[in-house]
Amino acid sequence: MGKPLTIKEEDDLRLLQLKKQMRAKSKVDVLRSALSLLEQEVEKQLRIKKWKKAAQIIGDSSLEVLEDFQIPKRFERLP
Repeated sequence: MGKPLTIKEEDDLRLLQLKKQMRAKSKVDVLRSALSLLEQEVEKQLRIKKWKKAAQIIGDSSLEVLEDFQIPKRFERLP
């Protein structure tokens, strides 16, 4: 058996409404669906954060390389 969960009256009403809309068998099914969606959203946000960090690192180094290929700078290094 699971652990009891204390839920406010207004939240219980929301669960019942969602249960009807989803045609779920129980309020627990509604909560499980909500948790699954929340987990997916958290994973998505973590992926976005990682991609932003990687893009920043790559972007900075790309700017350095791009500066090296500017025409005046290429000619400055020639002997």
